[in-house]
Amino acid sequence: MAYNQNGTNSNPPRRPSSSVSGATERAYQQSSSSHSDPSSSSHQYNRQSRPRPPNPNMHPHDNHRSPQEPLRLNGIAHSSSITTSLPDPTPIIPYWSAKRHLTCGNPTPPPPWAPKLTPWRSSPGKLKTANAALVLCLNIDVDPPDIVKTNPCAVMECWVDPHTMPSHKALEAIGANLQHQFEGLSPKIPYKPFLDPSYEDLKRFSTTLRKQAKDDTVLFYYNGHGVPKPTPSGELWCFNRNYTQYIPVSLSEIQTWLGSPCVYVWDCSAAGHLLQNFKIFADRRDTEMIALHGGYPEGQSPFSESIQLAACASHEQLPSCPELPADLFTSCLTSPIDIALRYFVMSHQLPNNITAEMVMHLPGDLKDRRTPLGELNWIFTAITDTIAWTTFSRELFTRLYRSDLLIASLFRNFLLAERIMKCYHCTPHTYPPLPPTNTHELWASWDLAVDACLRQLPELMATGDGGKVELGAGNTAGRRRLGQAKDKNGGQSGDKTNAYIPSRFFADQLTAFEVWISRGGSALTKRGPMSLPIQSPTSGENPSSSSTFPEPPTSTITNGGPHDVPAGFTLEPGTEHHLVPRKPPSQLPIVLQVLLSQPHRLRALILLSQFVDLGPWAVHLALTIGIFPYISKLLQAAGQDLRPVLIFIWARILAVDPSCQSDLYGNGGYKYFATVLGIKEDPKHLVIPNHSEHKAMCAFILSGIARDFPQGQAACNKERVFDHAYDRLDEGDFLLRQWCALCIAQMWDGNDEIKVAAVDRGTQDKMIALLSDDSPEVRTAALFALGTLMGASGSADPNKRGGGGSGTMYHLEERIHFRMEVAVATGATLAIKEDASPMVRKELIVLISCLAKEWRGYFVVCAWIYWEEERRRRLGGGGAGGAGSGLNAMGGGGTIAEEDVTSHAVAEWLDGFGDDEGAREENRVLLSSFFTIFVALLELSVDPYQEVATSAQTVVDYVMALLFESPFTRLESTSLHAPPVLPPEQSKELGGGLNGTRSRVPSSGSAGSTQTLPLPSPAPARPPLDRSQTMTSTVSNGVGNALRRTSSFANALRSLAGTIAFPSTEDGRSTPSPTVSNPSRPDLLDISRPPSPNLNFAQYTSPYSRPATPQQQSLYPASSPTSPGRSSGDAYHHHISFAPSDVMEALMEEDMERLRARRRTGTHSKRSSHQGGQLSSPSGSTFSMDSNSSSVILGLGTGAGIRDVLPLKSRFYDWCCEYFKEPQMRQAEADEPGSVQYNYQVYRQQRNETILVETESQAEFAESRPWDRQVASFQAGAYPLTMAFHSYDPHIVIANETDMISVWDWSQRKRLAYFCNGNPKGTSITSLHIVNQDVGGLILAASADSVIRLYRNYDTSLGQLCSGPVQMVSSFRGLNEVLQVKRGAGIVTDWKQAGGFLMVGGDSRIIRVWDAHTENMIMDIDTNSESPVTAISSDHGSSSTFLASFADGSIKLFDRRLEEDDAVVRSYREHGSWVQNARWHPTFSSQFLSASLDGEVKLWDLRADGAVDGWEFHPQGLSAFDVHQATGVFAGTSSLTATSWRYQRTIVQSLSRSTPLSQFNIPTGLAGPVRSMPSPFIPRMGSLVFHPTEMLYGIGGPDGSVKVVGCKLV
Repeated sequence: MAYNQNGTNSNPPRRPSSSVSGATERAYQQSSSSHSDPSSSSHQYNRQSRPRPPNPNMHPHDNHRSPQEPLRLNGIAHSSSITTSLPDPTPIIPYWSAKRHLTCGNPTPPPPWAPKLTPWRSSPGKLKTANAALVLCLNIDVDPPDIVKTNPCAVMECWVDPHTMPSHKALEAIGANLQHQFEGLSPKIPYKPFLDPSYEDLKRFSTTLRKQAKDDTVLFYYNGHGVPKPTPSGELWCFNRNYTQYIPVSLSEIQTWLGSPCVYVWDCSAAGHLLQNFKIFADRRDTEMIALHGGYPEGQSPFSESIQLAACASHEQLPSCPELPADLFTSCLTSPIDIALRYFVMSHQLPNNITAEMVMHLPGDLKDRRTPLGELNWIFTAITDTIAWTTFSRELFTRLYRSDLLIASLFRNFLLAERIMKCYHCTPHTYPPLPPTNTHELWASWDLAVDACLRQLPELMATGDGGKVELGAGNTAGRRRLGQAKDKNGGQSGDKTNAYIPSRFFADQLTAFEVWISRGGSALTKRGPMSLPIQSPTSGENPSSSSTFPEPPTSTITNGGPHDVPAGFTLEPGTEHHLVPRKPPSQLPIVLQVLLSQPHRLRALILLSQFVDLGPWAVHLALTIGIFPYISKLLQAAGQDLRPVLIFIWARILAVDPSCQSDLYGNGGYKYFATVLGIKEDPKHLVIPNHSEHKAMCAFILSGIARDFPQGQAACNKERVFDHAYDRLDEGDFLLRQWCALCIAQMWDGNDEIKVAAVDRGTQDKMIALLSDDSPEVRTAALFALGTLMGASGSADPNKRGGGGSGTMYHLEERIHFRMEVAVATGATLAIKEDASPMVRKELIVLISCLAKEWRGYFVVCAWIYWEEERRRRLGGGGAGGAGSGLNAMGGGGTIAEEDVTSHAVAEWLDGFGDDEGAREENRVLLSSFFTIFVALLELSVDPYQEVATSAQTVVDYVMALLFESPFTRLESTSLHAPPVLPPEQSKELGGGLNGTRSRVPSSGSAGSTQTLPLPSPAPARPPLDRSQTMTSTVSNGVGNALRRTSSFANALRSLAGTIAFPSTEDGRSTPSPTVSNPSRPDLLDISRPPSPNLNFAQYTSPYSRPATPQQQSLYPASSPTSPGRSSGDAYHHHISFAPSDVMEALMEEDMERLRARRRTGTHSKRSSHQGGQLSSPSGSTFSMDSNSSSVILGLGTGAGIRDVLPLKSRFYDWCCEYFKEPQMRQAEADEPGSVQYNYQVYRQQRNETILVETESQAEFAESRPWDRQVASFQAGAYPLTMAFHSYDPHIVIANETDMISVWDWSQRKRLAYFCNGNPKGTSITSLHIVNQDVGGLILAASADSVIRLYRNYDTSLGQLCSGPVQMVSSFRGLNEVLQVKRGAGIVTDWKQAGGFLMVGGDSRIIRVWDAHTENMIMDIDTNSESPVTAISSDHGSSSTFLASFADGSIKLFDRRLEEDDAVVRSYREHGSWVQNARWHPTFSSQFLSASLDGEVKLWDLRADGAVDGWEFHPQGLSAFDVHQATGVFAGTSSLTATSWRYQRTIVQSLSRSTPLSQFNIPTGLAGPVRSMPSPFIPRMGSLVFHPTEMLYGIGGPDGSVKVVGCKLV
């Protein structure tokens, strides 16, 4: 986003990585058009027009900048041979490459070498000057004995010549002038002149000042020009009462009188004695205080922290030049402009004989920046601020220049004193010590500004009052009064101002700042003199030596992008190779001063917005300089031209420092953004150009004000922010929708009143409707909002977990309140549980955890029902013998009832409602809703994405822990104490091994390792449950087995959907800890588990993490031997006289009591939290008795000692805030010309185009040439059943019969990567694709468990361009229903790169179409077939048609534009067996080929009813078949039979010839005939696949060998 002079943004900011809605926006993305008009801005961020390569890390919605923007300087377009280029081609859109795919909604952690930003605000002990003592020891007409004055010598004190009037009047005039000069620095401080004080008066005045100042700072100014020099022992001089003696005063005494904190100004010769001895005395006092009292009391600062300014060193004497005042040091500190002009005239030759006397006639007022004098004062302030900022450390600058107005003015003017007095062999000193600044290059700019001003002086004096102003008392003040009087009398000052030509200083400095930004200032560099200075944190040290770094030996680029390196800290060793921001421009403090000028303000704001856009380090620097009060005041400005740029800047400030929320609340700044958010835009008259972007920023700012800040919530609600955000939820801009949802989330987070009003208008329904949005970010934001409505915490505090459900909802009836909460969770679950984005699914678990916390009784009931139903189902299918018989032999005190316990319990529970059919139906629906949510939660607990599964496992284990602590464990008919029942298929495997039949339910072992579960004993008894062990390990691993923290109950129920196979714990899914992928040690990766995502922060939290709390014995009857938490085996067989329905009723009533308590206490608690209505732990519930009112307490105490881990906490809001920390006005590092990424993509683009041209010419001859040229051969291992070639890189991806994927460089015969896919044992990887091949590539793997997984970073040969080891990008379940068939195809997919569509079919009655843009399912196309889909092939180009072949021999043509139930366009049924593959004709779009397992290959034409040609390819059977995409050639391999298994025949056939082009045999390497296929999903022993572009094909043999064969073109 770049702003023009009108304050509008000519370039919209780069969008976050997300999808947009509508065909219009998608067409826009593909055409890469710009929203901006380059000619409309003269101060925008400019870049040369150049060809842009595709960015592999760029999402289609990240690029909103014009690639053809011309180079512009000051509004003039400059063209050259460099900037002239051909139009960019249509950009290549990479998928699954957005930021969300690298982070999954987790905030990106700072790199290990990046320190924290130092606080920019003044510390709590900031200096505040309360009063000042101006001590003048002049003793006029009497020279001190140790001073020998020259003749002539300097005589003026405070611009008063004491010899022109009586001494007593001169002394009074000097004191009055000194007071007036100090008041010019800070007028609000009371200054008290002490003229020639005696020792007693000095003591009395000093002690009085300290009493008045209390704990604030006292200024002590000492002018000792009329007394002897300070002594080397640290004594200064005053007088006795009769002025007959000089009385020494020790600095120790002054420290006692004035205390601390203080600021001392020593204006006398040998002032260095005072500075040095003061420090010695101060250190001594501090040491004694620490020794005696351990330190100073609160509010009192150490004496050593006092500030001192001394006129000279201990061996120096003050200058006595007669042209200068005697108090030169004081004049520099208090009247810098006067002394600077006088010094300039003395040291420079000016035309027209301008003299020092004439300089005193310079018209204007110091406070009026429009006058010459005021402008010089303004320029002087800007220059001295800049010199200090560029020279001193950040801490020192903040302490001296941003804590107190008087101290800042003194130290600003001290820089001038140093410059002038060093020319007279006098060196001023300070404490803390400062580095020298008298030779700073900006002093030349000051001299230029003074020169330009003084050259106009004769003309100004001629047009105005040229009367001489005498150098008398109050000369400076007299000139100020003169300017003011002339404004009142005739407006002469105005005439002078009109004749005055203003300085170009600020305009030139803004131009320099603009040049820095537009000419590479935003680019990164190696650490060195031109990088951002890394200064020592020690205040007072000379930072000049730390601003230069040794040149590092090497420099590498981190693939994570530029990391911001703030100033103020020293980085850790070993990090010098990282690229860091460049050294900021020295004009930054000047830009701050320009904000005070109306003419330059807009331009300064535009440049400032471009600077803060560079990153958090830039925002922090701007805040450190002191921009905050200026930007705050500008919110009161009425001009609309400032709105866009102010909103942009404030968004960056609040993103970097959220604590600014209190400032925006205190000064009413939130009203500014609320007004903008509520503006209804007229397309014909836009108040704010690109209004949706700026309204999104306003929504972000307002959400930041409301976050963790009840006053901010109330203030925003009063300004109707909630209503405005609600109205913007239907806007077309996804960023605005996203942030309006997040703003609503932060407003009602913990606020009952806002929740009540929101629910009353149906906001929750609006949020549920957003769950079908095209943007994953919007869907996640809606879930985040629903989560905060249901009790999740949106706080930045990680320890604040939330709770309390939706609050009191006092306007709703109790049952309606209950139904509303259940409806919200149910609606969200049904809409999101199959979402393709892991970030969205993860946020759903947070919402479910809120419901599980408040309605845990219902969840316990559902868990019990599921447990019993699943156990009964498995027992019914176990049959006799094997493990099933052992499980049925319970022995002991009871047996598992054969009848349906759960159905009877539910029926009895419903019977309790009597004849009230409405109540029966309502409760049945509610229980059904809870059960739906619980089953979805179990499915999420075995999600293929590790972080999603870990979060869900925490919730599931919490519910199951409550179940095992519930009264269900004491039922006579319970099976909770019995060991788990293995699935029938798994029981057969353990009992007699695999019998050759295919199992759709996975075993608990992973590929390459086998684990044997211990068979249960004939008479098992549930052992005591140790708190140090997780409950779910006991469930899943049986009795007596070692319990592991990494297992979960979800893994024991991995077949919850019946036919869907889910991963087990042994598949490598251990509990993740907060980790970030380590790119430096890919060799440490465990190939037995699938690759982890780039960021993995989800951490499993066990419900038993804390030590057990003492059981409340009063909760259980004395007849119970143990409490549920410490039950023994006998306790389970103790007969209790209550039924399961009684337990259900008690638990549900307990939940209702919890709701009633929340509704009661919530009305009396603070509106900002639910602590009154929230129960802090599961045991903190109300009493609930069984229905017979017996003494058996059923619900109370369920889960006593269980850790309260819910609700889960989301990090999505913090992740979204990072968008406003990232640069939006400049290109990403990969788009910056000259960067390694950019050069690599340019190379790829040119190489790919060359390959396409070469292969296009080769395709013409390949149809008639032999295809038996051996190119490469290597051993891949196992069975290479599925393969895929990369179109441009010499890479081939190979999957074996289980779950291992390898990537090979076939040209070098080198393996690049080898990793586990993670699909369960018994399943296979059935489809492979390479996505985004133009810019690199992602591996898309589909396995028979219906899961799609994507991986990146497989090419480790790229070195620094590869950001680490193989990482999982995303994963989701491609199909939710899989048919139970005897012989299936698993999951079959087809990827269409041109449109971003993924078709998924297989053992299902549907073909699901996924959109990679939105990561959502588009449609479910009915196949109208009971047979599995064996192959899917999309038409080339932009067509919506695709082919699908089936196991029954049929082939169907589908059109995605038709209705889902009627999408079949044509059907062909001439094959008599399984169709192995179907592919489109490479040159004729209306034809396609198919091949079946019986060896028939047929050519079809869409215009014909049957096959138009055919080949008897392999009469004995066909194994693999494929068609080249670029030339009319197809190939196939023969199947292996009992009589033909030593060799496998390969035939390559041309479509234009009747005879084969090549045919040859390949040894199989088998030792005997094949008895079964290596995979039950893939009916072949090997594979064959053509290269997409080159004239090559690969053959995978049964012996694990892979051969790459090519066409003999010559």
